[in-house]
Amino acid sequence: MTGTPAMDAVQRRVVRALVAAQVLGGLGAGATLSLGALLAAEISGSGAWSGMAATMATLGAAAAAVPLAGLAQRRGRRVSLATGSAVACCGALLAIIAASLSLFPLLLVALVLLGSGSATGLQARFAATDLATGATRGRSLSLVVWSTTIGAVLGPNLFEPGPLVAGGRGIPALSGGFVFTVAAPLAAALVYSVGLRPDPLLTALRHRASGDPGNTPPPGERRGLTILGRNRGARFAVVTLMVAHAAMVSLMSMTPVHLHDHGAGLSVVGLTISLHVAGMYALSPLFGWIADRAGPARGILCGQVLLLTALLIAWQGSGSEAWVTASLVLLGLGWSASVVSASALLAGAVDVAERAPVQGTSDLLMNLAGAAGGALAGPALVLLGYSGLGLTAAVLVAVVLPRTLAHLGSRSTSTA
Repeated sequence: MTGTPAMDAVQRRVVRALVAAQVLGGLGAGATLSLGALLAAEISGSGAWSGMAATMATLGAAAAAVPLAGLAQRRGRRVSLATGSAVACCGALLAIIAASLSLFPLLLVALVLLGSGSATGLQARFAATDLATGATRGRSLSLVVWSTTIGAVLGPNLFEPGPLVAGGRGIPALSGGFVFTVAAPLAAALVYSVGLRPDPLLTALRHRASGDPGNTPPPGERRGLTILGRNRGARFAVVTLMVAHAAMVSLMSMTPVHLHDHGAGLSVVGLTISLHVAGMYALSPLFGWIADRAGPARGILCGQVLLLTALLIAWQGSGSEAWVTASLVLLGLGWSASVVSASALLAGAVDVAERAPVQGTSDLLMNLAGAAGGALAGPALVLLGYSGLGLTAAVLVAVVLPRTLAHLGSRSTSTA
């Protein structure tokens, strides 16, 4: 899409609204994953079930991805993102009820609904690209990803005030942080509803139709899997997203349990997760700049090298809180570089008329990979220990790294 002054002004308003909503959404997401693991272990009575918190939240994000993308295609980003945030709010309420009644199955349902907040955050990054030009796509996307930093870093630190809030309301101590998770997505839904006017995706589709009305793919050819089947660049981007997310979720979700079992206090656990989440989001504008200037494939390579380094540190330094924290920071940075660059590559590889369905399928596959990583992480922690979990995830990244190098080689050859 070519930029015009009017379209650029709309894009700036869209990005501002997305940034504000992502700050609020990040607050809920940061608390959900970290508090959820501890709450699952407490209610179930076994640390082996702690990984189910990330698993169910990720499955919830996967389940919401395609319906929210379909809603975006029909009604626009504004309705889709506001709906996803409202569902997450309901999940937080249900989590408090589940903790109060000590009902583990109900907690799992709540975490599934909370996963809708993650799906909404992921789709918000694509909303930033709907009206962006090719030269600014990575920057716009990364700015929205970066804005999650504020809320996501604060979220895990709700460990400390959470019990105070819980005590005043007669609910279990660990569920106190979820009170904040109720308010945050509700406020985000309001921001989406008010701020995304005009709707970026509907505006982009109208602009495209007026410029080339005869080149819109038939509905049957706009299914996400169909598009991925014929688009090599999009497939590569999706594989990158799946591997990065699986590696990140598997190690991150078990870190609070590992540190807690080795005597670390809640403040240490909260700080470690906060630094990890800061790594996930704080430098995303830098990775967006790299994707725009050097190309998304080089950004992906940077991310995978960071992921591999983080996982090898976790393998060798699992007995040290300092090394575990360093590993988590690098893990977040690797995830950020991979997700920003792969998302920019995916957005540029497909037509705007195909963007919503392929994005929904991408987020579905990405979250299914993360769910698998979270599901296997709990048993792996029990059987192999934290170091074994790190090594296993490192092997996954190392296997995919040659594909990135091959993709870079093919891109260099085609542009030579």
